[in-house]
Amino acid sequence: MIHWLATHPDVYRLLLMVLAILGLVVAVARFKWHAFIALLVASLFLGVGAGLDPPGVVKAFTTGLGNVLGSIALVIALGSVLGKLLVESGAAGKIAATLVRTPDSPWTPWSLALIAFLVGVPVFFSVGLVLLAPVVFTLARQTGRSFLGLSLPVLAGLSTVHGLVPPHPGPLAAVELLRADIGKTIFYSLLVGLPTTLLAGPWLGQRLAKGGGGEGAGSGGLTQQFVPQAGAQTAPGFWLALFTSLLPVLLMLLASAADLAFAKGSAPRTWAGLVGHPVVAMLAATLFSFWSFGSARGFDRRQLLKFSEDSLAPVAQILLVVGAGGGFSAVLTQSGVGDTLARLAGRLEIPPLLLGWLVAAAMRVATGSATVAVTTAAGLLGPLVATLPGLNRELLVVAMGAGSLILSHVNDGGFWMVKEYLNLSLPQTLKTWTVLETVLSLVALGFTLLLGLVL
Repeated sequence: MIHWLATHPDVYRLLLMVLAILGLVVAVARFKWHAFIALLVASLFLGVGAGLDPPGVVKAFTTGLGNVLGSIALVIALGSVLGKLLVESGAAGKIAATLVRTPDSPWTPWSLALIAFLVGVPVFFSVGLVLLAPVVFTLARQTGRSFLGLSLPVLAGLSTVHGLVPPHPGPLAAVELLRADIGKTIFYSLLVGLPTTLLAGPWLGQRLAKGGGGEGAGSGGLTQQFVPQAGAQTAPGFWLALFTSLLPVLLMLLASAADLAFAKGSAPRTWAGLVGHPVVAMLAATLFSFWSFGSARGFDRRQLLKFSEDSLAPVAQILLVVGAGGGFSAVLTQSGVGDTLARLAGRLEIPPLLLGWLVAAAMRVATGSATVAVTTAAGLLGPLVATLPGLNRELLVVAMGAGSLILSHVNDGGFWMVKEYLNLSLPQTLKTWTVLETVLSLVALGFTLLLGLVL
């Protein structure tokens, strides 16, 4: 058996990946290891088993951890402060009451999914989550509805946009690599993404919330900061509350508009790029909220400091877990598992749109990153596109984006972020978030193939 595995390295790598993931799940779910420790041990097992240099395994893990934290750590921290002030000032309640005028309506999950889809177009998944989580928590507390049941439609909207729609990094990179038309790609991705979100997200979310064991969701962890403690003297008006909450989105849109309106290297584009960077945009919104949700609501400086300290305290754990997920993903990539899956998918003689989805799905399962999945799939299929002049390249980008959504699990930083933000156990996260992502991927593929028949 050992000799046979030695002569079949692809099978050996896949077996290592399965053993590492199963061991990780058992360590967290059965033996109650902290996810950060379990991810580190699984990474060492996988890397050493794959024949990587032991110090190189640690370096790959720390590099992957640093890359993930470098992109989201400050956003999560600033978003936590903004979210705390959003709740304490009464702004979250004002937004929830205005946007969802009849909270008990059966259409509330669809309203939240649509809001998330629109908010998610210009912002990253993590930014959208930290902006909308306080509103969802407040709505759930006011109505007595399931926090998990209201959160899953929001997650569906944010995730679908992140995987399918430029200017999110994965589909944008695929547009460049395949030389597709970005305008058509955006149009097709919206045609596919919006019905995918509205059909799969709310409908499935309600059933997953009931059957996935949502006990404890929203009752602790990061969401604990969304329980009002002090109470503002006067709540802000709806438009001020909405402007403050969406200020990061507006600043990022400003940067995108400047990219189109001004030449590269020009002063307006440079400064717009600075203020539209996710970290700077979140910082600007947080500083503005010190007035709009703070001093203007009757809170003094000591109260604002306490709100900041209370909101930042739970952030450390989620950053460690999310970062470790990125480290595990990096070790998977270094071990060659992603390349193995891509080669296996590429050998299949299937239609180009389905092949694009399959290659991206394989990379997503192997690496955990939707961006890496789409980018890698586009790079691998680039030579094939050149030999098929009649192929709709824009739809191929959308198909790859659909594949990049599938089966988010323990090697995905987003998986751990959802787990910690919703205060779910690992089995609960697999039963809800992982299933939701997989169904979104399949539904998006179905809409893409139907659109391909029409065009």
